Amino acid sequence: MKWTLITLFLASVCYTHYRGKVRHRWLRQSTDHSTFMAPINAFMTLFSSLPDKPYHDVNSYPELKALAEQWQVIRDEAIALQGEIKASANMDDAGFNSFFRRGWTRFYLKWYGESHPSAVQRCPRTVAILDSIPTIKAAMFTQLPPGADLGKHRDPYAGSLRYHLGLVTPNDDRCFIDVDGVRYSWRDGEAVIFDETYIHWAANESDKNRIILFCDLERKMKWRWAQAVNHWFSSTVMAATAAPNDMHDRTGGVNRAFKYIYSVRAAFKRLKARNKFAYYAIKWSFLAAIVGGVILI
Repeated sequence: MKWTLITLFLASVCYTHYRGKVRHRWLRQSTDHSTFMAPINAFMTLFSSLPDKPYHDVNSYPELKALAEQWQVIRDEAIALQGEIKASANMDDAGFNSFFRRGWTRFYLKWYGESHPSAVQRCPRTVAILDSIPTIKAAMFTQLPPGADLGKHRDPYAGSLRYHLGLVTPNDDRCFIDVDGVRYSWRDGEAVIFDETYIHWAANESDKNRIILFCDLERKMKWRWAQAVNHWFSSTVMAATAAPNDMHDRTGGVNRAFKYIYSVRAAFKRLKARNKFAYYAIKWSFLAAIVGGVILI
C-alpha cells in the first residue's frame, strides 16, 4: 500500500512536470508547491469535463456573459477605489506575497467563500453581479503598473480556471500574459479564460497602468462525485487561504499562520545570502528527512 501511494505520488509529479510545453527545471520543480499539490491537481485535470489545454473558450462558461455585458459598471467601481487596490500592509497574503515586490496589487471581492465586507461596502454593484454567478469562487481587482513583471510560475490549485476581464488596460501588445508559451494581451471589455496550473508569467512593458477583474471559476468535472470533491476542497482548503482588504474582512487560517512561516523563511534567506553552502545543506537535508520518513512509515 505504501509503495503504491509513493508510486502514485511520483507519477502525479511527473504528469505535472511534463504537462505543457514550458517547464521548470527539475531542481526548481522538486520544491515547487505544484509538486506537493500534484496528486490533487492530477485528479482535477484528469477528471475534468473540459479539455486539458492552456486557454479555454470563454463560451465554455456562458453564465459569464453577464460580466462582459456589464464591464463598464465593473470598471467604474474599480476606478473609484484605485487607492484601495494595493499590496498587503501585513504578512497576511501568502498566495500573492511575492507578487507585491514586483508591483502587482489587488483588492479582494471574494475568496472561496462569502464576499468580503469591504467589497460589499465599496463596490456593491460588482459584488451583486459576482454573487449571481455560482461558478465564480474567487474574484478581485488586480493592477499591473508599467514596468511590472511577474516571473514564471504555476498557481497551486487545478480545481479552478482563471478568468480575466479587461477594465482599464493599455490596449497594447506590450502588456500581456504568457501561458505555456502563448501570449494574450488584455483589451478593455474583453475576456480570456486560461488554466493557471500551466506555467505562465505576465509583464507590462507599456507606459500605462492595467486593471482587470480576476476570477477563479470552479472547474467542471465529468461526474457529480468528482465535482463534489472539487467543491469540498475549494470550500475548505482554499477558503483557508483567504486574505483581507482591511480589519473587517476574514483572514483564513493559512494566512493567520503566514507571518510566523515567513519569519522562518526570511531567516533562511539571510542564511542564503551569507552562506549558500549551509543554506542548501540544510534545505536538502530537511527534504531528505521528509522523504526518508515517508519511506519508513
